[in-house]
Amino acid sequence: MTLPSAHDVALATERRAAGRLLLGHPLVTSVGPYADLFPLIRRHADWLGKRFQQVLGYRLLVDTSYARLFKAGLGAGAGLRLERSTGTAFTPRTYACLALALSVLVTAPEQMLLSQLVADIRAAAADAGVKLEESSRAVEKRTLVAALRQLIDWGVLTETHGTVGSLVQEEGGEALITVDREIARIIVAGPLTQSLDGVDLVRRAADPGFGGPRTYVRRMLVETPVVYLDELTDAERDWLRTRQRREAQAFFELLGLEAEIRGEGVALVDPEEELTDLHLPGTGTVAQASLLLVERLVERLRPAEPGHPATGGRLVIGVAVADGLVDELLAELITEYGQRGNWQRDYLEDPSSLRTAVLDLLSRMRLIAPAGPLRSTGQGVPEGYGDTVPEGRPVTDVLGARAAGTDWVLLAAAARYATHVTERRPAGATAGIDIQQELPL
Repeated sequence: MTLPSAHDVALATERRAAGRLLLGHPLVTSVGPYADLFPLIRRHADWLGKRFQQVLGYRLLVDTSYARLFKAGLGAGAGLRLERSTGTAFTPRTYACLALALSVLVTAPEQMLLSQLVADIRAAAADAGVKLEESSRAVEKRTLVAALRQLIDWGVLTETHGTVGSLVQEEGGEALITVDREIARIIVAGPLTQSLDGVDLVRRAADPGFGGPRTYVRRMLVETPVVYLDELTDAERDWLRTRQRREAQAFFELLGLEAEIRGEGVALVDPEEELTDLHLPGTGTVAQASLLLVERLVERLRPAEPGHPATGGRLVIGVAVADGLVDELLAELITEYGQRGNWQRDYLEDPSSLRTAVLDLLSRMRLIAPAGPLRSTGQGVPEGYGDTVPEGRPVTDVLGARAAGTDWVLLAAAARYATHVTERRPAGATAGIDIQQELPL
């Protein structure tokens, strides 16, 4: 076996660094926060473009001043949400302002006054039949400013003189804005010209095309914290189970991600902890409360005798969370940790808002999920989607692996945060043999 040369190792390292950057930041500019790595992307543009297309069906466009990786969606409810600087998620209203601003900026002059941009956005809203409140209202101004600040972060807008925040801070505040029309045109990745409406756009963006199950599963693996088997169709489960070891090696070579393969599904783990926007444990009230809550849920809801059908066991991907249990446990946690843990007063005075924030974080991390129909039952599968399994090949049965009938389901990966594990040994076995953790992923 020939060992790779120093040149080969350096080449692979550079390509992996560029690929990781693009996966985490699909728009990189020559003057943005990752300008120092932009030449690396340009140097390996051809290789990166081919690999992203082959593995994930993503298109890569590299120009002299920017690189744009056009990712595809995963369907309704699976998008990566945008947030304000405060961490508050964009509302539908903010997204509407963002879309209206982009519609104006693709044909805007190179420089324009903030007041003119606002007027053009309002005119575009009127043309589209979107009702915006009077611009004098503070809440409408803050919504518009949040959308414009996102465009600044992307490099579409530059504050040449003054800031877009003056729209809120001052009556009649003004600023001079520089517009990059080229970047404005490449922001939207979905097929706008082919889509009939927003729902159709989301559906078309998630279509894996000729790649079918292979492409969709790969996208799920790199874009979500955990892929559970019952979130896949028969063909997708078959493809994953027959190729998971080979895919693990491919993802490590391309992106430096390590695959953790368990009976309930697969997770790609980043040893560098760079390719995630979610962290648990984490800092702040919501992260602390989420960690404590998931620990107690796991202790309360351990399933009896989980296993895998291939070995005669019962596959358990999710267990039911009884109505009222989350509220009960959060109330206990607030009493025990709220004051001495310096939790935010707003959350202590309004436990329902803490509950909403905690469940949102845990569901985005795929540790808990709302009950409902799954992809394995046909939910969200596009018409004409190839879902045939080679004749005679058995597919893991996921029927009943996730509890139904309640509002929330605790998922297998939550066991990572258990305070202890359960040891099971066959009669007469010595200590340390056959140790299993329930909810084992």
